Amino acid sequence: MSLQYINFDGQIIAADSPVATVDNRAFRYGDGLFETMLWKDGDIRFLDFHIQRLQKGMELLQIEEYTKFDRFFIRSKVDELARKNNVIGQQFRVRFSVFRAGAGLYSPETNRPVFCVQLSRMPATLRDKKMGLIIDLYTDVKKPFGDLSHLKSNNALVYVLAGVHKKRYAFDEVFILNQMGFLCEALTSNIFVYFEKVLYTPALSEGCIEGVMRRVVMDMANDEGVPVVEAQISPEIMKQADEIFCTNATQGVQWVMGYKQKRYFNKISRILQEKLLTWNYNEG
Repeated sequence: MSLQYINFDGQIIAADSPVATVDNRAFRYGDGLFETMLWKDGDIRFLDFHIQRLQKGMELLQIEEYTKFDRFFIRSKVDELARKNNVIGQQFRVRFSVFRAGAGLYSPETNRPVFCVQLSRMPATLRDKKMGLIIDLYTDVKKPFGDLSHLKSNNALVYVLAGVHKKRYAFDEVFILNQMGFLCEALTSNIFVYFEKVLYTPALSEGCIEGVMRRVVMDMANDEGVPVVEAQISPEIMKQADEIFCTNATQGVQWVMGYKQKRYFNKISRILQEKLLTWNYNEG
């Protein structure tokens, strides 16, 4: 849930203020995308990576003025909003959304962007991190893959339904399959599987989000001499894997403790968790 104030297209307003009409394209068509970022120690972690992904996504969606969303613009807006909410010295989650302005049917009236910045406190997890995550495989609805599937877009019905499953059965996380039945990603994270001394992660061609922490973890693993392979991964590997962990920009590296009766080690994930604490956030 957002803190008291948000920034809607340059104006700081109360978080409960009405900001959209029924013609809003994000509401009607999911015509937009967003970045979820972590503010910690007075700055946004991996901001340059987030900017690269946001700008690339906006360009792909043919939303104009994407170059204005640079380091200075995003950081200044977040800093301003953090001061207004009186959380500048705290740790919090940032959601930076961009959607296409104007009305119109499928053909938009304009390609001008509208942005919104929301800050929220980090939610408590269901389980102590030292215990690891208990996960399930969500199979009812599969994620289609294509040229847009790697975007962090406003189209999220698969995730909503997976989230319903997660909440109903009180799992810490659920894994989503792509349309071919291979591992795609988790509900809020990318997936890594350590098997026979190789670290595997679903390739972008498998439909997963192009995660910022996914990118960082691949760099860190390579730095540690751990081979990383982007691949098509059968869910059957979950029965044999040595380790499984999830990654996202706000939670970092999260060790998976168990899936059904299977239990996993946490050697590689612990190394990466520790490395993340001292990793140069300006690298890349």
